[in-house]
Amino acid sequence: MLTVTVISPEAVLFEGETDSVVAPAYDGEVGILTGHAPMMTLLGKGTLRLGGGSQRFSIEGGFLQVVDNQVRVVTDRAAVA
Repeated sequence: MLTVTVISPEAVLFEGETDSVVAPAYDGEVGILTGHAPMMTLLGKGTLRLGGGSQRFSIEGGFLQVVDNQVRVVTDRAAVA
């Protein structure tokens, strides 16, 4: 399982566990599953999907970090989609 945190300037939008994350990186979508290598990427504008789309957020800008099955999404703008 992945422990995911989605943070915007206004609030923590999500904190919990899921089996997958699909995020709009600045140069295309990136998919993350359990055991993913450590990485950091800039985010673009699009839909962040958690757990195969069970949780969706419209995001714009920011970054995503993956370390030891922990995913942190820090975004400039976000809303529940």
